Amino acid sequence: MTAREKVAALRKLMQANKIQAYYVPSADPHQSEYLPEAWKLREWLSGFTGSAGELVVGTRKAGLWTDGRYYLQATGELAGSGIDLMRTGEPATPTMERWVAAELRRGQTLGLDPSTVSVAAARRFEEALAPAGIKVRFIAQNLVAKLWSDRPEQSLAPVVTHSVRFAGERVRDKLARVRAEMAQAGCKAHVVCGLDQVAWLLNIRSRDILFTPVVTAYAVVTDRAATLYVDPRKMIPATEAALKGRAAIKEYGAVWDDLKALGKRRLTVWIDPAATNRRVVDSLKGARFHLAASPVTAMKAVKNPVQIKHIKAAHVRDGVAMVKFLKWLEGAVRRGKLTEIAAADKLTAFRAAGENYRDDSFATISGYGANGAIIHYKADQRSNAKLKAEGLYLIDSGGQYPEGTTDITRTVALGKPTRRQIECFTRVLMGTIDCTRVPFPAGTTGQRQEMFARRALWLMGEDYAHGTGHGVGQYLGVHEGPHSLKNIVTPPLVEGNLLSIEPGHYEAGGFGIRIENLAFVARDRKNSTKDRTWLTFDTVTLCPIDTRLVDRKLMDPEQVAWLNAYHKRVYEKLADRLDPAHRKWLKTKTKAI
Repeated sequence: MTAREKVAALRKLMQANKIQAYYVPSADPHQSEYLPEAWKLREWLSGFTGSAGELVVGTRKAGLWTDGRYYLQATGELAGSGIDLMRTGEPATPTMERWVAAELRRGQTLGLDPSTVSVAAARRFEEALAPAGIKVRFIAQNLVAKLWSDRPEQSLAPVVTHSVRFAGERVRDKLARVRAEMAQAGCKAHVVCGLDQVAWLLNIRSRDILFTPVVTAYAVVTDRAATLYVDPRKMIPATEAALKGRAAIKEYGAVWDDLKALGKRRLTVWIDPAATNRRVVDSLKGARFHLAASPVTAMKAVKNPVQIKHIKAAHVRDGVAMVKFLKWLEGAVRRGKLTEIAAADKLTAFRAAGENYRDDSFATISGYGANGAIIHYKADQRSNAKLKAEGLYLIDSGGQYPEGTTDITRTVALGKPTRRQIECFTRVLMGTIDCTRVPFPAGTTGQRQEMFARRALWLMGEDYAHGTGHGVGQYLGVHEGPHSLKNIVTPPLVEGNLLSIEPGHYEAGGFGIRIENLAFVARDRKNSTKDRTWLTFDTVTLCPIDTRLVDRKLMDPEQVAWLNAYHKRVYEKLADRLDPAHRKWLKTKTKAI
């Protein structure tokens, strides 16, 4: 079926269930950003493949809400579907709640699957629609899943341990920290739903989601015990032994009866509204709720010294792969016939040849020319452009290693760049440098710090439609909260946070530019005093930046000094791991400007 035919079939089910609108989020029961194949319901229905997008289907109209990263992609993928693109954040775009209130009449109903809608999202719909007399009804059977006849099976990938040698903290110590937070909040239990939260807390990993080594599971932590709810076919003896005495293991579906029993005890239960689905809350009938972000979220966002050491080691290994790729790229482009997909595959091969590589950390964005202007572009057989010895090429990629997760973007000139390309690239680079090098006092949020990344572009009347940076996990999600460098309210940055710094510039139909490094938030020893702590960014990504695209005259001396010092460090960290030919190439690419 086409997307238009699928939407028509969904409307028939809506009519049979006596609802006039149906909400299809981009989520599984654990509110994951990246989804198991079996839970890509919104993608299957609409044809839009981006990682962020929420769909509401009404009796006459349908709308898909997504952010600036996906405007160009969604425009193409939704063509002919009958689904309107709703550009989240633009002044003329209504929220989903306002759109539903305008489309439905008093007494009509919006349907939701309680397993896939978060507590927070369900509450927003209920609060927004009640004044209009529109009802919200939770329907146990997912209507889209009912239509998807060849829906993939759930993963049976084994659950393995994440060694304390890399994690730097034992499970019992993590549980003790969580219980201390629970006690302070007056809670006797905490339902842990986010897959990255469960994986971090119990030091376990699996391959249930492509690129993200998480386990499809729930965990319930009480003041006395912990239970992991997972498909028992996935458990292996070594992992069971590692969890013995730390967490009991039960069947994945057993969580619902246990939650009902927990609710009857009328205890206070900690629920993370953003990561917990509505079915969990409904199953806990009788319980009192402490609604707040899981304590696990903030804990895993602060990397301990052991993690920091290993994450830096992973970036050395990743830098070697990137150097080999970029040198290979130059020759491959000259030889001709190289495509975006072939280039992405080659980079994966270079990473896979290195020690401890497990997977890519997301689908590589390999965009040549105009495709580079599509912020979250994914090449397919229709769009797969051939790279030529001209224009710009953008490669955004990452690897998963037990030591750490990497994420890097480089933009390179494949021929002689234009004056416009050089100026835009230089200003993006200035943003990367300024956001990195400007120290900030403890208590500063990413919302404030990211403005330094935009300054040079703003001065030429340009901006970019995505955040400047996101948190990154350790052998977990390439996107990790709660901290970020975005124009939204987030907690203050703290020592041990690992974030991307990735300003960009995009010209539809022309080219795209992005320069991305990962960096730790670290204590700034120069400015800190006994009375005031200052912080700074410590860059861990090691890969040359294409100086053929840099106009030194646009930069101030401090920016030039930063770039030269960075390139000096890249060479020093990587040279001994390269053969003479690659070492010579790297020496040229890291030459001071």
